[in-house]
Amino acid sequence: MNFKPISVGALMMAMATTASAEWSFSSGPSPNAFIQTGNMTLELQCNRIRFAPAGFEDSQDIVQKQGLSIRFLKNGTTEVGAFQVGAENAAVQIVDHYPVEISFNSQQDYGFVLDQLAANASVNLSMIDQDVSYGVFDLKGSSAAIQSLRSACDSGARQGASYEPPEGIVYCGGGVVERVIEPVILDTPDGEWDARVSVNGELIRAMIAYSYFGNSKPPAGFVVALLGEDSSEFLIFNEGAENWLEYGDFRYDQCN
Repeated sequence: MNFKPISVGALMMAMATTASAEWSFSSGPSPNAFIQTGNMTLELQCNRIRFAPAGFEDSQDIVQKQGLSIRFLKNGTTEVGAFQVGAENAAVQIVDHYPVEISFNSQQDYGFVLDQLAANASVNLSMIDQDVSYGVFDLKGSSAAIQSLRSACDSGARQGASYEPPEGIVYCGGGVVERVIEPVILDTPDGEWDARVSVNGELIRAMIAYSYFGNSKPPAGFVVALLGEDSSEFLIFNEGAENWLEYGDFRYDQCN
């Protein structure tokens, strides 16, 4: 692998936006490793990354370009590796009205990114087409946090029923328009789509999002969010024997 210095311009921007906090790990409601500062957050989930840059215009720029350069630094000046996120290897979109979510098509690609994040001193998230940084994060504590994340993601218990919406449940309700909603988690994901939701017989491809509420505490009973390709959002809840789904402004209760 070739070693190359980052340009002076990128370094100056990096110095202005470097996150100096330490990494943390959260085990629930879905496992994630994260670092957060006053104006930036980088969160690692089991198969995707969420990055909240300092400004919403940066999120828009990343999604418009459909790319992000993830550059790994062994110190403040030397780049030792990089991963170029693009449409051919990941899905890039804005979620929860602000963060950029990168959902990797290949777990092997994501494994490489996690390896580099755990092994190096800092990471520079920069434009795909020029040497301009959106932000630089210190990787102090990332190794332990990523190790915990991997252990949690690989754990059979975490992939069990307590983190999946109950299978075969149908939800009914609505306002003026009555709806019958049936979500299904796919055994084999279709690219970035790992779920299907049937709404009155119409199928919508969706992505699973366990950390829909980011670093905020989720409401009681929250299990998972399904983010539809048409920008629809289905929030699934389970509390005791009660199962329900929230879609738009309405609650849909189990009806089968």
